[in-house]
Parts: sequence; structure tokens; C-alpha cells
Amino acid sequence: MSVNPLDEQNLRASIQDVLDEFVQLHQAALLAASQDAAFLGESLQQLLAGGKRLRAAFCYWGYRSTGAGHDDRVVKAAASLELLQACALIHDDVMDGSDTRRGNPSIHRQFETLHNSRNWQGPSDAFGVGAAILVGDLALSWADTLLGNAGLTPDEYVQAKSIYDTMRTELMAGQYLDLLEQARGNTSPDSARNVIKYKSAKYTIERPLNLGAAIAFAPPEHQDSLSAYGLALGEAFQLRDDLLGVFGLPEATGKPAGDDLREGKQTVLVATARSAGMASVNALLDTHLGQAEISSENVAQLQDALITTGAVDDIERQIAELTEIALESLDSPRIDTFAREALTQLAIMATQRTH
Repeated sequence: MSVNPLDEQNLRASIQDVLDEFVQLHQAALLAASQDAAFLGESLQQLLAGGKRLRAAFCYWGYRSTGAGHDDRVVKAAASLELLQACALIHDDVMDGSDTRRGNPSIHRQFETLHNSRNWQGPSDAFGVGAAILVGDLALSWADTLLGNAGLTPDEYVQAKSIYDTMRTELMAGQYLDLLEQARGNTSPDSARNVIKYKSAKYTIERPLNLGAAIAFAPPEHQDSLSAYGLALGEAFQLRDDLLGVFGLPEATGKPAGDDLREGKQTVLVATARSAGMASVNALLDTHLGQAEISSENVAQLQDALITTGAVDDIERQIAELTEIALESLDSPRIDTFAREALTQLAIMATQRTH
């Protein structure tokens, strides 16, 4: 396949066009309430201007995996997942207290700054959190609206909506499990893997694939092949994210160096390092993991500790093994040959990325 699967049929640009047109159209409803409500849509539109578009791409190629050709309606349905992703990111940043997202201030920080600049009453951080929750809710509502207005037939919509509803439930469960593990601390590798299964693997890859294939009325056997690919690749995708959250370059990730360490993320990487049983490393993690004001020197110490335990090498091994499992799952006559090539490239892009 000579064309990047994200750009086949101008997919990435088309997704952005759908989102821009949709937000502009629905911004009118916010303005009808008050000019003051305009910033809700504007902040969301800024967030939607970035992103890898992987969820939308997996939805599109899930549809194409059945042998179906390009369909603009499927592009619109796939774009709805970008609004759902925006909701998840906004709420995730609130829960984690993140300052940045995609190189810009996170949504709650933007509204906090607005509050401060106008000298309004009350705590600015509480205002920022409240406004961000509303923007996330707006994105969630608009995701439903865009999917419902993609132009699918009633039967296609019923098929898609069933997967979509399951995906949202799994996402919320995964988000809560993530929150719970941060509160408990010292999570096990198995518990951390279960979190990424529901918070990331299913929501990022498996369910978008299933949703696209459902629009084409794919049989259960076809969906099973996509699920096997999606679950394995989804875990590998999140394990790469875990590494980037600690070792990623800020100019590539749009986040400060070692941001997951500041947030105290109980990732598979951290859990694997703890399970090595090195007292000095565990003491270092107990002292510095989750410190909002952690120094760059302490970040470097933690990075070295994670390498010393062998946890980084172990995660890289798991990523390679899971990616191989995913690719083997595509070796099925049910999967369209052209789509298989696209899904193979997407697997490489999802696991060998720098941001």
C-alpha cells in the first residue's frame, strides 16, 4: 500500500472537514443561548484540530475490511469517535490535573486562565474544572448527534449504535478502574493490564473496528478476527503510551517530560518495575511518584530506575509480542486484502510512534 492509510481517500483531511463543519453548525445553538457560551465550542474546536485520528481510521478500515468501498457516510460516522475521544481527553485531564494537552493548555486550564483574566469571583481552578466538565459533556452529546446524522440507513445505524453504546460503557468502566488504581497505589501488572484493556485497547482499536464493520453487516466470524487484532494491538498501543509518558520528548508528545510520573500513573511499566522487588527502586517510587512538583533530577532518577529493573525492556518485549499476535489475526480470508495492508501499516504506526 503506497498511501498512508490515514490519508487514503483523503481520510484525515475529510475527518477534519467533517468536524469543523459540525462544530461551526452547532456553535449557533451555543450563541443562541449567549455570546458568553461561545468559548465552549471554541475551546473544543481547538482540541479537535489535533490528534492522530487513529480511532476514526480504525472505524473506517473496519468497514473497508469487509470488502466495502469508500463511503462518505462512514467517514462521518468515524468522525463522531473524535468527539467521543475529545470528551475522554478533557475529563481525563481534569482527573489527572494535567496542565497541557497536544502542546496547548488543557481545557480546564484555559477556563481557569479566563476566570483569572476577568477577575471573576470565586476560585479560578474550580471554575476551570466545572467548565471543562461541561465541554467534555458537550463533546459526548455532539458525538451522538454526529453519528445519528451521518446518513446511515436505519438498519446500519442500529448495528453501529449497539457497538457504540457498548464502547462508551467500557470506556467509563476503564476510566473508573484507572482512577481506582491511582487511589489504591502499588497496583499489580495484571490489574494495570486490565485497566488498559478497557480504558484503551477496546476503546481505541477493537470497538472502532467493530463499529465500522457493523455498518457493513459483518458476520460474527469477521468481527472475531477484528477483535483479536484490535485487543492485542490496543494493549500494545497503550504500553507504548506508558513508555512515552515517562520517556517521550515534550516537543513530540505535547506533555512535559515524565508527565506520567508527576501524575502518579499506576501503569504496567511502573507495576512491572515494582514487581522486580528492588527495595531501592520501590523506595524511590514511593517517594517521588505522584509529586506534582517533582524536579527534573528526580524524573531522571526514576527513568534510570525503571530501566535498571528491566521493566522498560519487558514492556518493549510485550509490545513486540502483542503486535505480532495482532498481525497474525489479520491472516484470514475474511479480511479484504487491501484493508489488511492498511491495518498492517496502522499497527506499525500505533506501536512505533514517538507521540
